[in-house]
Amino acid sequence: MKLDYLSQNKAFGGDQFVCSHQSEATGTEMTFSVYVPPHEAGAKLPVLWYLSGLTCTHANVTEKGEYRAACAEHGIILVAPDTSPRGENVPDAADEYDFGKGAGFYVDATQDPWSEHFRMRSYIEIELPSIVAGEFPVDLSRQSITGHSMGGHGALTIGLRDPARFRSISAFSPIVAPSRVPWGEKALSRYLGEDRDAWRAYDAVALIEDGARHDHILVDQGTADQFLEEQLKTGALTMACAKAGMNPEIRMQEGYDHSYYFISTFMAEHVAWHAERLNIT
Repeated sequence: MKLDYLSQNKAFGGDQFVCSHQSEATGTEMTFSVYVPPHEAGAKLPVLWYLSGLTCTHANVTEKGEYRAACAEHGIILVAPDTSPRGENVPDAADEYDFGKGAGFYVDATQDPWSEHFRMRSYIEIELPSIVAGEFPVDLSRQSITGHSMGGHGALTIGLRDPARFRSISAFSPIVAPSRVPWGEKALSRYLGEDRDAWRAYDAVALIEDGARHDHILVDQGTADQFLEEQLKTGALTMACAKAGMNPEIRMQEGYDHSYYFISTFMAEHVAWHAERLNIT
C-alpha cells in the first residue's frame, strides 16, 4: 500500500501530517490527518481516533479542533479520517448536505448504488488502523475514540460494538439514536434498507438496549445547540444508560452551540480524560 504525504507541519514539538492512499474498503482515494506528538525514538504511542460530522472532511478538526497542545502534553497520536468516500465515480445526493458525500454515517452500506463505495465501517475499523500502525509509531493495544455529531454517533457505536478494543469513548453533540431522528432515518434507510433491525448496530441507544456496555463514556452537549431536540436527543442516551446500569459522564454545557467553538473549548479536557485511560499499561 502506497501512502502519499500531502503535508507535514511542526506543531507543539510534534508533527501534523495529512496523507492520502487508495482504499480497498471504499475503492476510492481517501485522505486523513495524523498528529504525532514529540516522543523518544522507538516509542509506541496510544492513539485517539476522531470522527467528524456531516459535511466535514479531515480538515475541520485538523484546522479548528485545538487538540495538538493536549496531545503533545499527554503523548497521544490523534487520527482524523474523512467522513465518506469521494471522487467522480462515487454516487452522491448533491442537493442534500445530510446524505451522500460528506455523510457516510460510518456504516457499511448494503443498498445500491451506495454499497460499492460507502463502506466507512470497514474503512475505520479495519483498513485505516492497519495503515496507520504500519506508518506511524502507534500502539494498537491502547486505542480510544471520539467524534462530533455524526462522528459522535460513529464513536459511540464503534466503541460500544468493540469495548475490548477501545479503552474509552467520548463524543461532542452526538446523534445518539439515529433510528429515531430525521438525519438518521434518511441515512440508514437509504444505506441499509427499510429493515430497522439492520439499523440497530448503528444506533448507540439501540446497542445499549441490546446489551452493549462500556465503562468509560464521556459526552459533552451544548444547551444552545440548534439540533439538540430534533436530531441529537441526548436524553435518550441518558435514559438508556440508566436502564442498563451504566454510568457515563454526560455534561450539558450551558450556552454552547454545535460549532467548533464548542468543540475546541472542551477538546483538551477530552484528550486528558482519554489519556488517563490510555496511558495505563
